[in-house]
Amino acid sequence: MNPASLHPAPAAKPAPVPARVAAIGYTAPLAPELRRAFDHTGFEPMPEPGPDDWLARHAEKPQSFTDYLRADRNAPSPQRNLIYLLPVGIFPASAPPFAQLAKIVHAFFMLEVKTLPAVNVGDVTAKTRINEGTKKRQLLAPEVLGWLRKRLPDDAFGLVVVTMEDLYPEPSWNFVFGMASLKERVGVQSFARQDPAFFGEPRPDGWRTLARRRATWTLVHEISHMFGLTHCTYWRCVVAGANHQDEADRSPLHACPVCLRKVHSAIKFDPAVREDALATVFGRLGIDDEAAWSAARATWIRNGVRTVR
Repeated sequence: MNPASLHPAPAAKPAPVPARVAAIGYTAPLAPELRRAFDHTGFEPMPEPGPDDWLARHAEKPQSFTDYLRADRNAPSPQRNLIYLLPVGIFPASAPPFAQLAKIVHAFFMLEVKTLPAVNVGDVTAKTRINEGTKKRQLLAPEVLGWLRKRLPDDAFGLVVVTMEDLYPEPSWNFVFGMASLKERVGVQSFARQDPAFFGEPRPDGWRTLARRRATWTLVHEISHMFGLTHCTYWRCVVAGANHQDEADRSPLHACPVCLRKVHSAIKFDPAVREDALATVFGRLGIDDEAAWSAARATWIRNGVRTVR
């Protein structure tokens, strides 16, 4: 007898689970549709950041699904479940239409969305400055949030200012696309830099669709923060940070499985119905790649069938 046969080789250890997959959390006890909704197949891992990208400039602490559940976070209630959009200032005809933006927000979060009457910039109690580079006025975003906190409707989950005014978060920063409070359910976003004309550049073919895509990214990104989500560090995701427009443009408009599970835990929507709604509204906006993504996800979640996007 071969002595070696008395001591079989130890079983190979299973490969370690990548942190980005472990961050989704344990899904085995969930219903099949939910397991498929949070399946990471098809999502792109967060790449190494370039020198000017968000993660190269900002030390973000990763927030897994378990971390999110342990955090002090907001969730809608039967008495407080509306998202309000508040226009501030003048909007040219070229601005993304509010009715379409409201539909995007409704489809993404599956909550009722209402648009309040517009207010003048002068009615907002916030410091302003003239940006040295653009020579255009900017509003101090944290003070806009402070002004908003006093105007939060009783039935509101959240209140978001949407404006064509440029924003800055503090004197040392050049600008910010938007800002939201993780705890106080208020946010602000600017469309200003999402139109090439802001910089005096010619508008390329398809610029309206590009502007709508950019507006969608900022809006759902900031509202996601109001649910307590921090910037995603695991996957390419609409909740990931962006330090400049090119980085924001590379971001998808859908949530990664980690962030989707966080939002679902707060709202308890039907993931397949949500993807159907997103596919419809993205299609109407001409954002065809995201429409195809959501349509394919809906089929996968509902039937377990993968389709080619």
